[in-house]
Amino acid sequence: MQAIIPLAGMGTRVRPHTHTRPKPLLRVANRPVLSYVVEQLRAEGVDEFIFITGHLAGQIRAFMAEEFPGLSITYVEQATQRGTADAVALAEPWVTGPVIIVFVDTLFDADFSVLHRHASASGIIWAKEVEDYQRFGVILTDEAGYMKRIIEKPSEPVSKLANIGVYYVKDHELLFEGVRHVMDRDPGLGEFFLTDAFQYMIDRGARLHTAEVGGWFDCGKPETLLETNRTMLERGHGGDPDLPDSVAVDGAIAVAADAVVETSAVGPNVSVASGSRVRGSRLRHTIVGADSVIEDCDLVDSLVGDRVTLRGVRGRVNVGDDGVVEGERT
Repeated sequence: MQAIIPLAGMGTRVRPHTHTRPKPLLRVANRPVLSYVVEQLRAEGVDEFIFITGHLAGQIRAFMAEEFPGLSITYVEQATQRGTADAVALAEPWVTGPVIIVFVDTLFDADFSVLHRHASASGIIWAKEVEDYQRFGVILTDEAGYMKRIIEKPSEPVSKLANIGVYYVKDHELLFEGVRHVMDRDPGLGEFFLTDAFQYMIDRGARLHTAEVGGWFDCGKPETLLETNRTMLERGHGGDPDLPDSVAVDGAIAVAADAVVETSAVGPNVSVASGSRVRGSRLRHTIVGADSVIEDCDLVDSLVGDRVTLRGVRGRVNVGDDGVVEGERT
């Protein structure tokens, strides 16, 4: 099976980290978000990937070559980002059959056996029921659970099933017919939306079943990246670090095997990546990148990139690779 993975976004909500690193390579529990998605899809039978790249595409290629050598990947550049439909449109020459589409802003618990239980459907749209429905595109379904339409950020509670950006399309020819139809129209909001192509399919008789995921974990903002880090740590990702007696541990943490943590208190919800050193510090709800130095600090709700040195810092920080800073630092 094939999968289309759009990866071209600038990741503006996760700056300064995405100035120097593509958003799919941000880490949770010491692993890039992209690696979780690729491994999950491979386990479900995906053996051919089409990556739509743009921002810092070379890093994506280098990571995949190192971590997944031999994996069949076609790279397609999205030179100008014109929306989700535009990203998927670029994959058309390489799609030969049913396809999974995943936007790597989130991690998710999806039951892919639904593909077999609803084999007569034209496709599957995964969703999650949320209370803050006004933030999302929500899916209206019929009594049998098939999509009728998607409404972006509704003011009234017409549905609480949020579209999470994970799809399976069996009728790929009708999908791309819909995508071309969308791309031929004037983009009212400056973007071409893939959901409009799904509406085109439904209007022509396609049946897209809506399946609810068990979990949906956003990686698109600093605060949600930290919450997703917590979830992955609590699920056992990151391993059980072997730390000296001088380190007090509270809750689930991840410390890379070659990282050094001494005379410190860490946790809950702390990840320390490869090659970093933490001494005489207290870390809570914090992600520390690779080859960084944290000394005499008290950090909370913080994101620290690679190759960063912090000494005597207190409070919340948001520091990108090599010390690039935007936002609050105390």
